[in-house]
Amino acid sequence: MSSLSARAPSPLRVAMAHALLIVACAAVLYPVLWVLKMALTPSQAFSMDPSPFPSTISLQNFIDVLSTTDAYGGRLFFRQLANSLIVAVVTSALGIGLSCTAAYAMSRFRFVGREAGMSMFLITQMFPGVVMLIPLYILLDSLALLDSLLGLALVYSTTSIPFCTWNLKGYFDTIPRELEEAALMDGASRWTIFTKIVLPLAKPALAVTGLFSFMTAWNEFILAATLMSDERAYTLPVVLQKYVGDFSTEWGRFAAGAVLVSVPVMALFFALQKQLVEGLTAGGVKG
Repeated sequence: MSSLSARAPSPLRVAMAHALLIVACAAVLYPVLWVLKMALTPSQAFSMDPSPFPSTISLQNFIDVLSTTDAYGGRLFFRQLANSLIVAVVTSALGIGLSCTAAYAMSRFRFVGREAGMSMFLITQMFPGVVMLIPLYILLDSLALLDSLLGLALVYSTTSIPFCTWNLKGYFDTIPRELEEAALMDGASRWTIFTKIVLPLAKPALAVTGLFSFMTAWNEFILAATLMSDERAYTLPVVLQKYVGDFSTEWGRFAAGAVLVSVPVMALFFALQKQLVEGLTAGGVKG
């Protein structure tokens, strides 16, 4: 009992640790509360009050954002929300679907060009997507995919697939080869091993990879603003930029839109939080 009591932290250290955690949480939550304050304040002016709590609460900014209509009278925000969801889901599906087989081959097989291929994938991550904007614009124009959600998803996939391949390859390296060798001895084919053994074991990595691909497509602005000219084809980040004008900014509606845009991502985080923890910890064991 004496040894256990000697190892227990002192009340002062416990109090200091809690105080430090409270300060850290306050620093993280302050900007979020400030955005919520702007969204719930009916004024469009930029408030200089440092308090993160609104003096008056109104949902008018949310109503204004949700009730925007196009020239035909259709609900514009919900159409643009659907655009973002379609682009993000297609990008995630293409990123995971095409990178799974590539990452498995890079992890399990030895062939000419393997190391060079992985290096090229890594090099592509060093350059921002805007560097490829002009050739991508020309390609989409020649394929008649400008102002197309499929075209935008294909553009996002050019950067999503290399990242997904690297991330999944690191996780596949952690799966014991003995499982596959035992399945081979029992007569299973490579495809059966890949679909029935490897992919189920890689669910945490697939969740992490899919989420990052989803977030990349969901938050991207420059490519979407350049490749889309029809407001009915806009994604939500482009919509938010429209509240920032040359001479004035509708801060209340901008904050309300930012809150609405972040809700699907937060919901996805909560839904996948168990797989995220497993995937982020296990996927970084080997490179």
